[in-house]
Amino acid sequence: MSSSNYVYNIALVGAGGNQGKYIAKELVRGGKHKVTAITRADSKAELPAGVVPKVVDYNDTSSLVDGLRGQDVLVITMSVTAPPDTQTKLIDAAKEAGVKFVIPNEWGYDSERNPGLVYDMLIGERVIKIREYCQSKGIPFIGVCGGFWYEFSLGGGDIRYGFEIEKREFTRIDGGNIKISTSTWDQVGRGTAGLLSLKLYPETADDKETISSFFSKSFCVESFRVSQNDMFEELKKVTGTTDADWKITTENHKERYDRAIQMFRKDGDWRGFGTAMYTRSFFPDQAALMPNTQNKLINLPQEDFEECTKGAIEYAKNFIRYG
Repeated sequence: MSSSNYVYNIALVGAGGNQGKYIAKELVRGGKHKVTAITRADSKAELPAGVVPKVVDYNDTSSLVDGLRGQDVLVITMSVTAPPDTQTKLIDAAKEAGVKFVIPNEWGYDSERNPGLVYDMLIGERVIKIREYCQSKGIPFIGVCGGFWYEFSLGGGDIRYGFEIEKREFTRIDGGNIKISTSTWDQVGRGTAGLLSLKLYPETADDKETISSFFSKSFCVESFRVSQNDMFEELKKVTGTTDADWKITTENHKERYDRAIQMFRKDGDWRGFGTAMYTRSFFPDQAALMPNTQNKLINLPQEDFEECTKGAIEYAKNFIRYG
């Protein structure tokens, strides 16, 4: 077995951000990789221990190329509000620097299996166009998909999973029984680290799954397959409440989605963007339930639903909403 058939040098954009810091933590913890944070000079983000900072100028191609030279893989995590050309600049620089492959800024649902879903979620243009851009540049990519982040989404107000935890309010979409795939930040971090710990290419006939097996494809992981009602039952258990303690309303999935689209496209209200994106996951077609997860391949743990729900409650206490 050759050590050159594994990735070692990993460049991570957004290493101090919501998802990035969990990926960085898991990569450092595994002890198999050197993790370099690609960062701006004016960044105030606190980097996880063991991560090496590399300051670059996103407006200077040579600076980006220099920052990525010698790296085996580029992992991109950034806000959906980041300038649209940021990823393409990074991909161009990665290609010129000789980076072996890229993990672009996806982290949501599987656009390979269901491109229509991500377009309905208003992120198809960003996700699929970047995949096509990688292909046009001749650089391999893997889309890591974990569904919506559990703590962030359950604790993030009505526009996400339909809960205002602090106010004890629950908007049930249709009957609340549609199950979706959802992941904690920790699980996506473990999943990404697990993927990057596989062999890069097969060496024997027994090497069925390697990193290269997923080039130009999605690599899906999850924490839970749950419905709104499953989440509600867990919230009640953790908070010691009953239905009577909550204000429960019901909204039709299509009416909620159409209302959100109008909020965003006609009124310019970003709450509409979030509401539409999340509501689409609860449509009756169950498109947000991912059947092709790789949890077993990389031995991901089964997380504790109750403990993760407690994490969502803590997140809700400090949640800053749109508008």
